[in-house]
Amino acid sequence: MKLSEVKLEKFRNLITNKFLIYNSLFTNLPNENIKHTGVYVPLLQKMSLDYYKQKLSPDQVITDFLKQHTTVKTTEEKFDFLFRMVQYIERQVVLFDSVEDAAFSEFNKAGIDAFFENNKLDPETLEHFKNFGVRVVFTAHPTQFYPNTVQGIMHQLREAIKINDIQQIDKSLQQLAFTPFINKEKPTPFQEAKSIIFYLRYVYYQTLGRLYHKICDRLEVEPDFNPQLLQLGFWPGGDRDGNPFVHAETTQNVAKELRTSIMKCYYHHLKWLMKKISFRKTDALLNNLKQQLYRQIFQEDASLSAQEILVTLEEVKAIIIENYNSLYIDEINDFIGRVHLFGAHFASLDIRQDASIHTIVITDIVQKEFNLDWKNLNEAQQVEVLTQRETKAKPSEYANELTSDTLKNVQQLQSLQQKNGLKSVHRYIISNAEKITDVLNVYALFKFSGYKDEDINIDIVPLFETMQGMSNAHHVMKSLYENKTYQSHLKARQNEQHIMLGFSDGTKDGGYLKANWEIFKTKETLTKLSRDYGISVIFFDGRGGPPARGGGKTHQFYASQGPDIENKNIQLTIQGQTITSVFGTHEQASYNFEQLLLSGIKSKQSKALSDRLKTVMGDLSDISYQKYLDLKNHELFTGYLENMTPLKQYGATNIGSRPTKRKPSAQLELKDLRAIPFVGSWSMIRQNIPGYYGLGTALEQYKDQFELVEELYQASNFFKSLVHNSMMSMKKTYFPLTAYMAEHSTYGSFWKGLREEYLLTKKWVLQLTKQNELMENEPRARQSISAREKIILPLLSIQQHALIQMQKKDADFDTYEKLVVRCLFGNINASRNSA
Repeated sequence: MKLSEVKLEKFRNLITNKFLIYNSLFTNLPNENIKHTGVYVPLLQKMSLDYYKQKLSPDQVITDFLKQHTTVKTTEEKFDFLFRMVQYIERQVVLFDSVEDAAFSEFNKAGIDAFFENNKLDPETLEHFKNFGVRVVFTAHPTQFYPNTVQGIMHQLREAIKINDIQQIDKSLQQLAFTPFINKEKPTPFQEAKSIIFYLRYVYYQTLGRLYHKICDRLEVEPDFNPQLLQLGFWPGGDRDGNPFVHAETTQNVAKELRTSIMKCYYHHLKWLMKKISFRKTDALLNNLKQQLYRQIFQEDASLSAQEILVTLEEVKAIIIENYNSLYIDEINDFIGRVHLFGAHFASLDIRQDASIHTIVITDIVQKEFNLDWKNLNEAQQVEVLTQRETKAKPSEYANELTSDTLKNVQQLQSLQQKNGLKSVHRYIISNAEKITDVLNVYALFKFSGYKDEDINIDIVPLFETMQGMSNAHHVMKSLYENKTYQSHLKARQNEQHIMLGFSDGTKDGGYLKANWEIFKTKETLTKLSRDYGISVIFFDGRGGPPARGGGKTHQFYASQGPDIENKNIQLTIQGQTITSVFGTHEQASYNFEQLLLSGIKSKQSKALSDRLKTVMGDLSDISYQKYLDLKNHELFTGYLENMTPLKQYGATNIGSRPTKRKPSAQLELKDLRAIPFVGSWSMIRQNIPGYYGLGTALEQYKDQFELVEELYQASNFFKSLVHNSMMSMKKTYFPLTAYMAEHSTYGSFWKGLREEYLLTKKWVLQLTKQNELMENEPRARQSISAREKIILPLLSIQQHALIQMQKKDADFDTYEKLVVRCLFGNINASRNSA
C-alpha cells in the first residue's frame, strides 16, 4: 500500500468514521428541532451536488428540495426550517472540529524531540537557540465565530473523543444542541481580550513552559538561558487601527488583566510545587511568595516584579541543591523558566494606530503647542519639528477626543512599564507607513508627552503593507538610520529596529504573487540596508489564516527565506480561527511552536536564489500583478463584491468590536476595506480570488520556456510554498455553486472571467507540480478540506438562495439577510482559515 493510501486510511479510521458514528447521536438527541432536522441534511447535500453538476442554481436547489422532501407550506415554515438546518450544520462542524483536533497528535509527531535525537548538540546549535526567538502575537481580528461557551463544550468534547467516552460525548452534544452560537451584541475590546487571555492561561502557560523547560534540559543550560526564545504578543486593547472603541482606559484594563492572569498562573503553580517542596528551610520563603502572589490578584496597589519572584525561587533552588540532594530541582527549574518567559506581563501588549490618524493628532498638537500650521511645512521642516521640539501636552486641553485619548495613551505607557516590566508594552506599530514622518510622528508623540529620551523604552515599528509602502520602505528606513535623533533612539534600543510587513493588505493591494514577492524582496533590501548601518532588524509579519492573507504553510515559508533575510527572530500574528484551530490545544500549540523554532534552523540551510531565477520570479510577479490590477480596476469589481457576495453582512455578525472598514464612509472604498471581509467574502461564494488570481496568467506566459519555471520551483522553497498555498485556496474553490451567475445580465461576463483564471491557474499549477489533482501530495489535508466542504455544501446552498432572493428585492428581504448572516458562522468555521 502506498504511503498516501496509508495516510488516507488512517484519516478514515480516526476522523471520518468517528465523525459518522458520533454524528448519528445527533438524531437521538432529546431536542426535537435537532432530531427532526438531521434527516434532511444528507438529502439536501445530495440534491445540491446533483443540481450543480447540471449547472442549476442554488435557488432551484432550495425551491425543489422544499417541494419534494418537506411538508413546508408557508413562508414562515420555510424560514423556520432553513434556520434549523443552519443550526444543525453548525453543530456538525463543531463535532468534526473536535474529532479532528482529538486526533491531532496521531498525525503530527515530529518536532524538537526528533531534532535533538537526530542532531548532535554542537556549539552552533547551542548558539542558534541562545540568540533565536519566536514571537506569536494574538490579534483581535474578527475571524472567530465560536463564543466562549461553545469553545468550552468543544474542549470537553475533544477530551471525551480521545478516550471514546460515549456517555460524555452524548452529554456534550446535548449541551451543544441547546447552546446559542451567536452573540446578541458585538463584544467590547476588553471582552475580546479576555477571550484570548483564556488561551494564555489554560494553553500557553503550560505549553510554552513545558517546551522551554524541555529545550533547556536538552541543551543542558539554566532556565535563564534565553527568555526571548518563546514569546507571546498581544493586540486586543492596544490595537487602535480603525477601531474607535479602543481607548486609553481599554489599554490600562487589558494590561491589568494580563498581569492578574499570569499571577493567577504563578499562584496555582506554586501551590502545586509546595506539595513537593515541603522542606523546613524553604517553607517560609515559599509561603511568603504565595501570600505576595495572592495579593497581586486582589489588591490594586500590590506591585510584585518578576525579578522579585525570581530572587525567591533562586534562593529556594540554592537551598535545595545544598541541603536536599537537589530533590525536585527539575520542577523548580521549570517554574523559574516560566517566570523568565512570562514576567509580570504574560504577553507583550502592542500599541497600533494608522499613520493618517497620527498626522491628524500631530497637526492638532503642533498648532496648539507651537503655533505652527503643519500642512504648510515641507518635509524637512516637519522632520525638524518632530525631532527637535518637546513639550508636555495636556490631554484635557484638547477638544478633539482623538488627540486627547492618544496623548492619554502615550502618557500612561511609562507607568504600565513600571508596574508590569519593560517587556509588557514596548512596541508602537504604525499602520500604512509610507514616509519618514509617519515614523517620526510616533517619536514626537512621546516627546510631546513629556518623555525624556532615556525614558522612551519603546520600539517604533513602521508597518509597510501596501505596494507603495513597500516601494518606499528602503528610502524611509535609510532616512531614519541617517537621522541623528533617531540614531540616538536606536542606540538606546540596542540598535534593534522592528519592521512589520503586512500580508493581508498587501495581497488586497497587489494580488497574491506580487504581494508575497514584494514582501520577500523588501525583507532582503531592508536586511542589507540594516546590516550596512550596523542595525539588527527584526521582521514582524502580519499573517492571516488563509494563503490570501499570508497564512497557509507558515513553517515552510519561514524555512525558505534564506541567508539574505535576517532570521534571528520569527514574529507573526495569529488570529481568530488560527488561534483555536492551529494553536488552540496543548498538542497543536506545542507542535506549531516547535515547527517555528525548527524553521529558523532550516532557514540558515536554505540557499539564496540566483539572479537569473530572481528575474524569472520578478517577471512572474509583474505579470500576475498586472492581471490582478486589471481585475481590481474593472468597473464591475466593487459592484460584484457588494452585490454578489455577503460583504455587506460581515458587519452584522457581532464577532468583533472593529468595523469592517477603517473609515465609516457610505461608499465602498477598497483601500479602506478590511482584508478580513475582503478575503472572507470571496471565500463565502467559494471563489477565493485573492488566493491565486493572476498566477495562472503568469505561468502561461512562460509556456514556451516552462523549464525556467520548473527550475525555479525546484530551486526555491519560497516559490514552492507559494504554489502549494495557492493550491490550498483552489482546493476550497467551487465555481459550480455560483455557475448561475454566468447568466447574470450585469455580472455574467465578469464571473466567466474569474472562472477562466481559476481553470488556467489550476491547469498550470498541476503541470508544474506534476500532480493529477489539487493537493494530491498532501492526502490528509486534502481529505480534511473535502470532508469539511461536504458538510457545509447544504449551508452554502441556503446562503446562496438567500442572496439571490435579496438581489430580487424579495418582500422578506430582511429575513433573508438574517439567514445570510446566520450562514456565515458555520461556513467560516468549517473552512477554519478562510478569512
